[in-house]
Formats: sequence, structure tokens, C-alpha cells
Amino acid sequence: MDKTSIVLNDAVRNTPTTGNRVYCLYRVSTNQQVDHDEKDEADIPMQRLECHKFAERMGWTIIHEEQEEGVSGHKVRAENRDKIQLIKDAARQKKFDIFLVFMFDRIGRIADETPFVVEWFVKNGIRVWSTKEGEQRFESHTDKLTNYIRFWQADGESEKTSIRTSTRMGQIVESGYFTGGTCPYGYKLVRQGRTNKRGHDLYDLTVNEDEAPLVRLIFDKYVTEGRGAQSIANLLNSMKIKNRSGNNWHPSSIRGMIKNITYIGILRSGESRSQVLPQLQIIDEQLFQAAQEITKQRSGKYEDTRHIPLNIKGTSLLAGNVFCGHCGARLSLTTNGKGRPRSDGTDAVRVRYVCQTKTRKHEPCGGQTGYTKHILDGMINDIVHDIFRKVKSLSKAEILGTSHAAKIGEYKAMAKRAQREYQKAEKELQGLKQEVVKAVTGNSAFPVELLSSLVQEAEQKCATLKLSYEEARQNVEQSETVMQELQVKYDQFIDWSNVYDTANIETQKMIVAQLIERVDVFRGYELKIKFVISVEQFLIGLDISA
Repeated sequence: MDKTSIVLNDAVRNTPTTGNRVYCLYRVSTNQQVDHDEKDEADIPMQRLECHKFAERMGWTIIHEEQEEGVSGHKVRAENRDKIQLIKDAARQKKFDIFLVFMFDRIGRIADETPFVVEWFVKNGIRVWSTKEGEQRFESHTDKLTNYIRFWQADGESEKTSIRTSTRMGQIVESGYFTGGTCPYGYKLVRQGRTNKRGHDLYDLTVNEDEAPLVRLIFDKYVTEGRGAQSIANLLNSMKIKNRSGNNWHPSSIRGMIKNITYIGILRSGESRSQVLPQLQIIDEQLFQAAQEITKQRSGKYEDTRHIPLNIKGTSLLAGNVFCGHCGARLSLTTNGKGRPRSDGTDAVRVRYVCQTKTRKHEPCGGQTGYTKHILDGMINDIVHDIFRKVKSLSKAEILGTSHAAKIGEYKAMAKRAQREYQKAEKELQGLKQEVVKAVTGNSAFPVELLSSLVQEAEQKCATLKLSYEEARQNVEQSETVMQELQVKYDQFIDWSNVYDTANIETQKMIVAQLIERVDVFRGYELKIKFVISVEQFLIGLDISA
């Protein structure tokens, strides 16, 4: 028997019909409330006890009980609640006379539905009672109006409570405190001396130094080597590394970790976010954002513009970001026969990038059918080395100071000038408004109509100047942000340049993908290269061309 359906013994079930046969419904909105009180709501054992006491006082006989666990009466409509439908079926069959609940909100809290559900039972000959609120009557228009208002008020209070709870949780998170839930891998819960209003200990997150290195490894493999969630899970399992539960890693767990902003030191609850909490930061923001970009690029939504390789298989340097310059189709890798024999007499497989328009769609294209891998990869390799060589030949100050610093200075001057003009116009406007007051009281030499026209013109001028000032200020902020990003990018370039030549093909492939958004190849291996936008900003003045 379903544990949420309780049919009483045969003696009770065979009780003659006397108009006092009772069906009870007990409901809690969370599974945790089944055995204990949560959020000051009555748990199921307490609801059941109160209903039994009430029925005994009234001389009624409870013949059947239903309970709902983890069902929100505020969110789930009656038509989707199996227990309500079951009780309705019993009412149609005249199996009981009284529908008893602890409080009417156990039936539901949906304001535009619940009163009509209650009225349905009454119209079908079932008396509806609450142990706390008495009987629901619908004998007159006044009864109906009173009952509807009662439910609407209850629904409003519930919504207000939900908003207050959400706001309170958001405030707690924004203050940098953990609000509960599953402790993410890489952290542990510790008591910090905080308690809730009931005196219960509250826990805070702290970095688990035993688990944090594995978090860093996962992000490194995802970003640096381009491994996917499945590949990383397989790697960890092959290394006999178990998850916190002692089981093998699952790709979904890896994907969840990659998206979790807690690793950069930000707590969240709903839409609320904390500031970056350095003590909780396991992954730096740059690495985290790179991981999010890879995830976005690998989604089907970005297939046409993807420049990140879907996987790290193969030895090609370009994967996902190389296209035919003539028809725009993506180039894919293929092997062709045994190829030419090597100098030592062994056969070598010929690997080429081929145009999918010609090879798969069999449609005309003005470009070559294929481009030899080692030739095209070699050209890209030279371009990457050229970038690294030129970056390393100049200091950070030289690269960033020449163009970007000057541009920031220009934006700041424009913003300052726009601010002065706006403040001057605002002062003139306030003067005109004061003159209008004088005119109304008869203390101005200017007519009200003239002043009103002047005020209107001044308000329009202020609005225009304010907009100009805001735009100039935003330009300054954006430029300063770009400068900060470029400083980080410089350090990243230096790191890439130091490891590129000795890195495995997986790492080289991901470095190229982070530099180059798209390579269009034309006949004769003529290349048109589009760099990633942050790279384009960085390369200003370096004269990098393909």
C-alpha cells in the first residue's frame, strides 16, 4: 500500500453511514517536514494528531487519510495533485461525509483556484472543516465573498512570506554567508559561531585543501587540453580517484563543477550574488571564464560560429575554426590512402583538410578540394610563433601604453568636459525653476509663460548633456576594463609562448583556438585570419598579418 494513503481497520471501514464519516488530508511542502517542523509549518504527525483529536471531540469517525509530501499548494494546481483528485473521486462515490484538514491552506494556497476546489466539495454534499478555522460554508453570497477574500489574503501573505524569505536569503548571500544546501566539492562546512533565530548552529564554507587541487586539475584539463566532461571523468576514474561518496566520477558532476561560480569565490542564492570572497577562491576568474566560453562554443547553438574544437582527438592544429574561403563551408580532416613513402621506406598516411561542400554535399565550389594538413598547420604555427616573438620583444608597458593608455586619456578628457557642461546646464535649470516660483508669487519681472518655455528648453538640454556625459563615462569605464583585461592577456600570452613548443598537441590546439576565431583558406593556401576579439585588441600596433 502507498505509504501516503492510510485506510483504517475493517471495524472502522464498516461503520454505518451516519453523516460523520471523515476523509483527512495532510500536506507538507517539503520532504523534510514529514518528520519535523520546518519554517514554522505543521508537520504531518502533528497535523494527523490534531485532526484525530478534533474528530473525537466532534463525534466523527475518520475512515481514510491521505498525505502529500513535498507538494507546494502555492505552486501545484489541484488538477495536478493526485491526492486531491483521489478524494474527489471518493466524494463522487459518496464514500464520506466530511473533508477534514488541519488548516484550509493544506488544501491549497492558489488564490484563483483553492476557494473553488473547496466549493466543489460543498456542492457535492461534502462538509469541509478545518481544526483551526471551523467549517467552510457557501450558503450565501456573503459566505462566498468572505471565503474568497480569506483565501486571497492567505495567498497574499504566503507570497509576501516567500518574498521576505527570498530577500532575506539574498541579503545573507550578499553579505558573504553560506545559506545552506549541498556543499560543493572542494569545500567543507565549518562552524563559525553563528546561530539562527532558533539557536541552531549555522555553517560556513571553507576551502577543503585536500579536494581543491582536484578542482584545479579538472579546470586545467578542460581549458588547457580541451578535454570534455566525459574525457575528464574517464581520466579521473582511470587514476583511481573517487568522488566524495567513494564512487566513480560521472560526466554530469564534472559539468556541474565547470559551471559553479563558487569556485571563483562568489556565493549565490537565486538572483543574488556575493562579492568575490578571496578566501573561497579556488579558480581564478580568467580560467573560469575561459571554461564558460568553451562550454558555450561546444553547444549546438554555436555550431556555425564555433572555433573551439569539439574534442581533442587527432593531431591537427586546427579543429573547428578552419573554413573554405570560397564557399564558407567548414573544413574537416580526412586521410587518403597510404601516402608517399617516407625516406626510411615506411608508408605515411596523407592527412588533409577537405571542403565539405565538395566532399559531402557534392556541390560546386571554387576552392581546392583539400589542403595538406602539415602545410596548413605549419603556416598557422608560423603565425602563432610570430605573435609570441613580437609580444615578447616588447614590454607590457610598451604594448599597452602606446595606443590604449592614450585612448583612455582621451575618453577621460571628454568625460570631464561633458560633466562640466552638464553641471552648468543643471545649475541654469535650477535658477529658472526658482524664477518660476517668484513669477507665480508675483515677484519676478518675467512672465510665467516665458519662464515655462525656458524651463522646458533647459530640461531638454540637461537631458541631452546628461546622456553625453553618461556615454563618455561609460567609455572611460569600458576602456579601463579593456586595459585590465589586456594586462591579464599579456601575462597569458607570455605563459602560452613559454609552453607552446614543448606542449602536447591537445594543449597546442587549445592555445590556437584561444587566439584564432576563424581561418578562411583560399586556393594556393592564401589565408584570411580573424583573431579572437580580445586578441585583436591586444595585437593593435604589432603589425600581425597573414
